[in-house]
Amino acid sequence: MEHASLRDFNAMSLPDFASNLRETGFPRRLLELARDEDLGYPAHDWTGELMFTPDDQRKVVMRSRSQGIVAGTQFLQDLVEVFDAKNQIEWESNILDGEKIEPGTELARFSGNARVIVKLERTMLNLISRLSGIATLTNEYVSLVGSSKARVCDTRKTTPGLRVFEKYAVRCGGGTTHRMGLNDAVLIKDNHVAGIGANEFASRLQTVAKRVRDEAVNLWFVQVEVDSLDQLKSSLSTDPGTVDIILLDNMSIDELKEAVQLRDKSGLPVLLEASGGISKSTISNVAYSGVDRISIGALTHQAQSLDIGLDAC
Repeated sequence: MEHASLRDFNAMSLPDFASNLRETGFPRRLLELARDEDLGYPAHDWTGELMFTPDDQRKVVMRSRSQGIVAGTQFLQDLVEVFDAKNQIEWESNILDGEKIEPGTELARFSGNARVIVKLERTMLNLISRLSGIATLTNEYVSLVGSSKARVCDTRKTTPGLRVFEKYAVRCGGGTTHRMGLNDAVLIKDNHVAGIGANEFASRLQTVAKRVRDEAVNLWFVQVEVDSLDQLKSSLSTDPGTVDIILLDNMSIDELKEAVQLRDKSGLPVLLEASGGISKSTISNVAYSGVDRISIGALTHQAQSLDIGLDAC
């Protein structure tokens, strides 16, 4: 299907991806919200204001206390700008997102006004710890697909309001960005086709594809979820270009292998994506079934934050 050109986030470097996300305005808005929920209105950090004079200075270093993959340092400048409106602190970092870190690895150094530093400390650590945890878990899944062609994809099962950050973290861990939201791709799922018989399934897909073409909708891809091989056969019976990706929901390894054979026999340039209950113990077998993509909600909703701290120096 000929779709209008969209930016392919997966073809971008991490700095470029971060820059494109920054252009949406979401990172800034989310960081401002994080600031406001911590400082309240009118804004106050009473502990910092009572413990330090307006001119007190401090130097601190942010260090990892556990092993993993770092993510989120591309947004440190945005965070500092939000919390430090008067440019009272300086910072530097020599670590790059996506790099492996060990206990004791220095992530960044900050110096300047003591009140500002302690004011931004918790939001900064929460963000970097959370994103690094997602990147670390993603990297573990990516390592398990081995030499297969399967790519590990994220989902929309993200923390409400934090999606741009969490999807960026998946990329830092070596994963692939699926659609960013409901606005940039079509994914026809079970609730969209409930009650539609197998005979009508294919015609409904072609109707959707025609509307996309006729209305010149700007989409990344058109995808349909199937939970049976009969639905898969119906999807493969559509005109070439109707569907870009077929999501194979909760299928066994044998079913996935048969699905790959059916797709290959059809000759259609359709990608197959496995999804549903994928774990570290099953992903390798899923990857070697021959599917092209594996989507895993656990990358974002089951990740454990990395232990990262801020120490005076």
